Amino acid sequence: MKTIISGTALAALCVGSAHAGGVERSTQSVGVLFEQGTYAELSFTTFDPKVSGTALGQLSGDMSPSYSSYSLSYKQALSDSLDLALILDQPIGADIAYPSGTTYIGTGATATLESTAVTALIRYKFPSNISLIGGLRVQRTNGDVFLPYAGDYTLSTSHETDFGYVLGIAWEKPEIAARVALTYNSAITHAFDAVESSAASGFANLDTTFKTEIPQSVNLEFQTGVAADTLLFGSIRWVDWTAFEIAPEHYTTTLAINPSGEPLVFYTNDVVTYNLGLGRRFNDTWSGAVLVGYEKHQGDPVGNLGPKDGYASLGLAATYTKDNMKITGGVRYVDIGNATTRNIGGDFRNNSGWGAGLRIGVSF
Repeated sequence: MKTIISGTALAALCVGSAHAGGVERSTQSVGVLFEQGTYAELSFTTFDPKVSGTALGQLSGDMSPSYSSYSLSYKQALSDSLDLALILDQPIGADIAYPSGTTYIGTGATATLESTAVTALIRYKFPSNISLIGGLRVQRTNGDVFLPYAGDYTLSTSHETDFGYVLGIAWEKPEIAARVALTYNSAITHAFDAVESSAASGFANLDTTFKTEIPQSVNLEFQTGVAADTLLFGSIRWVDWTAFEIAPEHYTTTLAINPSGEPLVFYTNDVVTYNLGLGRRFNDTWSGAVLVGYEKHQGDPVGNLGPKDGYASLGLAATYTKDNMKITGGVRYVDIGNATTRNIGGDFRNNSGWGAGLRIGVSF
């Protein structure tokens, strides 16, 4: 059972958070803590969405460029009962680029959101197969926006670094490869310095400040053997996206560029993401897995910088094991949920994307 690809690994490998709710880019899994001994892994994923819509009969073109992300993890057993893990990843992100030169009302609009986080985790194991998990996360975030349809509005933020924490509990039954891990990730609040401009509204390079809360979340990760060399695994992840908003001062108060007075980005629903998979060991060298994912379609209007609403996905992966190394590759197809955007009234439907990933893990 040890050579079967784990559920947490597959979820991340097959772009488990690709086009997930809000601006999610990683699942914040604690799965690396359960690797044996000393272990290191490097993961690389890429996702190519095709997202387009119409407003007033005009086509937007594909407004969602492909993007890539990486993660690096290291785990070491400090004693028989204490494990340490360090994780470098990119928890949130966004890449928006409406094609220029069209007659769509949002033509030429761009937005980027970037983040990097380092998480340090400790796991303490009790004799009863129960373990406690705790840790600290430090996250660095910044963003840029250009909205031609809002008076050539631009926003550029500072790079801000702030802290959060992780708490959790896990239970294991190694005889049947069973494990359940429940973890809570605290919110992280950034206080950004920003520069805002709008040529059409008569203000340029105004220094402002605003706060954004990267929301709290809860992860439930599980796996269990269901037959010889066969593993059932999955995860349920809740994120408090209604607490997240990007509300620059002049954008939200200048009626000429934003008549509604709404934040630049906000969400009206929290999001629950489901993943369920089945892994199978074929021999001592090869194992494989299939994974399905789902987020509910909410039906409320969404922001023009994120025209999606829920998804369904199917992923496949294979793992090659040789001596102390595991190499896993996978692909995932995502059916992106239909959405109607606020204010502009864009109608986005029949969109999808493909993701691929590669993970190399080494035990020492």
